[in-house]
Amino acid sequence: MTWNVYLSGEIHSDWRDQIIAGATERGLPVSFSSAVTDHAASDAAGDRLGPDSQGYWRDHKSAKVNAIRTRTLIAKADLAVVRFGGQYRQWNAAFDAGMCAALGKPYITLHDEEFVHALKEVDGAAMAWATTPEQVVDTLEYATD
Repeated sequence: MTWNVYLSGEIHSDWRDQIIAGATERGLPVSFSSAVTDHAASDAAGDRLGPDSQGYWRDHKSAKVNAIRTRTLIAKADLAVVRFGGQYRQWNAAFDAGMCAALGKPYITLHDEEFVHALKEVDGAAMAWATTPEQVVDTLEYATD
């Protein structure tokens, strides 16, 4: 069986690349999917539906267009990894974790210890909490063995 792993969350570091490279190096039976990680492209996703003069409506349309991809890929995933970084607050990642919990999809949270208190509910529904991409790869290796 090839596991479909959805990578959610922070887009300003290379954590996705580290997990993908680690899984590839170990020959794990996994494939990966993700939200659009180009920030400007994600923000402009709704522009295909016509221009808006107010930021709220542009963001609203873009969120819905992005959700087509996100909801579909999470629904198809066997497991998700949800990354919370320190530079920005990833409200979308928290939403993705909630969607996983509601769908009964197992997920791993990936964040520094400083966010344990803020993410207690998100971590409480997670199957594991990792602090490094290598720990995620280790967990994937165990789960897929």
